[in-house]
Amino acid sequence: MNIKKTICFFNSTKTWGGGEKWHYEMSTYLYSKGCDVLVIVSPNSELSKKLEKIGIPQEKIKVSNFSYINFSKVKHVAEIYIKYNVSTVVMNSSEDMKLGGLAAKKAKLDRVIYRRGSAIPIKNSFINRYFFKNILTEVLANSEATKKTINEKNESLFPKTKITVIPNAIDIQKFDNLKYESLYERQDKEIILGNLGRMVYQKNQEFLIGVSKELTKRQLNFTLLIGGDGKLKEKLQSSIEKNGLKHKIKLLGFINNPKSFMNSIDIFLLPSRWEGFGYVLAEAMLCNKPTIAFDISSNSQLINDSENGFLIPFGDVKQFCDQIEFFTKNLEKLTEMGGKGREKIENEFRSELIQAKVMNYLLR
Repeated sequence: MNIKKTICFFNSTKTWGGGEKWHYEMSTYLYSKGCDVLVIVSPNSELSKKLEKIGIPQEKIKVSNFSYINFSKVKHVAEIYIKYNVSTVVMNSSEDMKLGGLAAKKAKLDRVIYRRGSAIPIKNSFINRYFFKNILTEVLANSEATKKTINEKNESLFPKTKITVIPNAIDIQKFDNLKYESLYERQDKEIILGNLGRMVYQKNQEFLIGVSKELTKRQLNFTLLIGGDGKLKEKLQSSIEKNGLKHKIKLLGFINNPKSFMNSIDIFLLPSRWEGFGYVLAEAMLCNKPTIAFDISSNSQLINDSENGFLIPFGDVKQFCDQIEFFTKNLEKLTEMGGKGREKIENEFRSELIQAKVMNYLLR
């Protein structure tokens, strides 16, 4: 499919994360379909390096919190839009939205889209009110939970009719083709619990200390594997030792292959305080693992309570442990509910299905 106008993806984040993954996958998908695509990136960013291997056109620019007040930089981005005949721009971060949005207005683009991938409320500030009311034409959200946070602080910030929800895509075939190895050897018929994620405030691994203490009191035979790294790792390790849980909780460090981790556990636990879209839940489900998470943010988008996992009131250690204990007494449910999780991903989040939806949205 060829179109006369160019779709521009604006993502200046230097590191690699969920937003960068989305911009990479969607730009490469449209490019493979013959669409005219441009990606504006930060120099030497991980996204830029990956795009270079494919040959997708890209322009490099450094973006900071206040780049949008730099007239020459706004003018430069507007000139890039005009040079590539851009009609639609999809922007990633708040910084990208402000710089890319002002440039889009200057270049008179048809569609100025802010993609939100995290269920964090938009601050009701003057600058946000200006951009949402005068610059943006649309918002693309990755979940209903994310959509709700757009107007949470200000009901009139942005028209709900102009917010479209399309969930993240899961490349099932690519995941299935990954080779993997066991990261832990089961001991004495124990049940193996797992959590995988960055060790930061959002991911809330500290909650699992309380869970482990309660499970120990109940005399359940378990081991908890926690994969990941981050600035709170030392604090978590100290808490594990302080509570006498070194024999129950194993910190595995950064995990390069999530498939290896998921295939080393029986149940995946997600105590995050919020999630934009729980990629890690999807990865667990693809490995036929039941999941337990808080009933917050977008978790219900993936977990059908009591069908492929359990949704628990935020911070409720007792109910979290009750559902873990349920599995220990009904081991057949591990296979049954895990299988239903796999079915949900296949039926609702296949990359072919989601990417086609995004393409239709961008080309309409």
